[in-house]
Amino acid sequence: MYRELFPSVRCLFIYRDTEKVAKSVYRSSQMAPSGLLIFQLGKLSSQVGKMMAKSFGLNGSDFAVRFTNDLMPGVLLAGMTTATYLDMYRRSFDIRALRYEDLVARPLDMCRVILEFCRLPVSLAEQAVTAIDVDSQRNSTVARSIIGHFKEPEMTPEVKEQMNELLKKYGMPLIGEPGVIEGTLSCCQ
Repeated sequence: MYRELFPSVRCLFIYRDTEKVAKSVYRSSQMAPSGLLIFQLGKLSSQVGKMMAKSFGLNGSDFAVRFTNDLMPGVLLAGMTTATYLDMYRRSFDIRALRYEDLVARPLDMCRVILEFCRLPVSLAEQAVTAIDVDSQRNSTVARSIIGHFKEPEMTPEVKEQMNELLKKYGMPLIGEPGVIEGTLSCCQ
């Protein structure tokens, strides 16, 4: 539909280190009663992961996993979004990935790469850097200043092993490894 309405559109998929995603999803869930409920129900039944995947338009059985720890929902969410991106990328949809850690490490260079990919004036890169320094959730219940106070679940060796088993299943980079996926834009190409 988007291709028909906007034939020259360029799409970006932003992703970040899976462990950071999982911890952020956990902290964010602490501010949403529905998030807390999903976490608790997911500990009882793998059907929660399956329903989450179906809501993304994915094969639910691929994500039917019981939440054996508090990081599992975030890993599933990262797996679902990444699987969707990879499917689109591999089917030659005009989409590229952007790694959040690269953007933070080299904001000006990465903003130039993004603007160039989007066919926008690279001269806007400095303004883009200023814009990304602002917490986009600053006026919401999931602002960094609010969820930053919640203690993160611990990444024990057992939890890491569970996470890496899931990540292997979804063909994603493992925890503790450089997490670069296919089609990722880079300022160092």
